[in-house]
Amino acid sequence: MKSGFFVTGTDTDVGKTWSSVALMCALQAQGLRVVGMKPVAAGCEWTRDGWRNQDALLLQQHASLAMDYPIVNPYAFEKPVSPHIACGDTAVEMEAILKAFRELQTISDLVLVEGAGGWHSPLSRDFDNAGLAQALGLPVILVVGMRLGCINHALLSYRAILQAGVGLAGWLAVEIDPVMREFQANLEYLADRIEAPLLGVLPHLDSPDFEVLAKFIKMETGDFLIQINK
Repeated sequence: MKSGFFVTGTDTDVGKTWSSVALMCALQAQGLRVVGMKPVAAGCEWTRDGWRNQDALLLQQHASLAMDYPIVNPYAFEKPVSPHIACGDTAVEMEAILKAFRELQTISDLVLVEGAGGWHSPLSRDFDNAGLAQALGLPVILVVGMRLGCINHALLSYRAILQAGVGLAGWLAVEIDPVMREFQANLEYLADRIEAPLLGVLPHLDSPDFEVLAKFIKMETGDFLIQINK
């Protein structure tokens, strides 16, 4: 049985992490043990425990279970650039990511795996988000950052996900531009053309309140389990 989803975005900085944590909170409220994973993260700060990424820390902090950081984020790199550059001489190995994912599967009901950047953004010199989602065998949740230009990015991502054959479980619209003109018209255009459930429209917040954001998630536990078993 598949026991997770791969969360990708139409671009970088479109709200993937906040969306992932909101999804985790919404599912936990329905009785599921949910954990998050950020396999590769670029843009980390040095701590006494090693390199740490703020997005991965949020996933770790909001998990149903206490987990060691390295299993949440197996590859953490300092430079805030594309991971295939940030990794330098470090080999990012698919098998190491799959091993961590399988371990998380054994202790939870559901694993949300957050990618880095957009669908075809590289995670290493050898594979990108699309390749990782295929290797994990997970259906995808697409996060659409609602701003001028989002229609093109969303539909290109949508079609690429379908071509990859992994399945699109649904999509989230995130109000990253609070003064976007014709927000509703753009949302309706995308809803008419993306043949997958709109799981929620997350409002713009200046600081994260994941309990509030979780209330905008519109997918029931039963729907998730149906998607997982497909």
